Amino acid sequence: MKLNEIRDNEGAHKKRMRVGRGPGSGKGKTAGRGVKGQKSRSGVAIGGFEGGQMPLYMRMPKRGFNNPNALKLAEVNLWRVQEAIDAGKLDAKAEINGAALVAAGVIRRVKDGVRVLGEGELKAKLNLVVWSASAGAIKAIEAAGGKVEQQRIAAEAKAAARVEKRNAAKGKAPAAKAPLGDANKVSARAKRAAAKA
Repeated sequence: MKLNEIRDNEGAHKKRMRVGRGPGSGKGKTAGRGVKGQKSRSGVAIGGFEGGQMPLYMRMPKRGFNNPNALKLAEVNLWRVQEAIDAGKLDAKAEINGAALVAAGVIRRVKDGVRVLGEGELKAKLNLVVWSASAGAIKAIEAAGGKVEQQRIAAEAKAAARVEKRNAAKGKAPAAKAPLGDANKVSARAKRAAAKA
């Protein structure tokens, strides 16, 4: 046997059906599409069409909301940060921010910011500068003697100041808000219970 004699097994390569090539082919004239009607033509999209009845996908109620302005955050757990420190990729004594985490290979990219989550054990004393951190993560970092600077808090304060300045320019009085944990603040449920009694 020579290289030029090598062939595939019979039927290994099936030829493509060529339609519209005369009645003798068995797929001529209407090319296997049947006759007349919408489906016999190209560009038909009637997957969800129910003969004029309201389609199922339109009868179902809408649920949820997709916020177009939502930030896309790169999430990282404490165990992953500790793993990088143990491997010598992160310096625990230096400030750890998004760029440092990317350089260490902990996260692929910073996106709109970094959010630290509290899964795993943390032994090192860290100084983290991130967009935000979960309550569990903050507790674990502070328990290890470290600290977390959340950029979100500063950004929210700046945005609130900007809104207040704009409202003051328009002559609008700022809305009175009771501070968190205020003894004078009464919940709506408590008000309803008091009204019933």
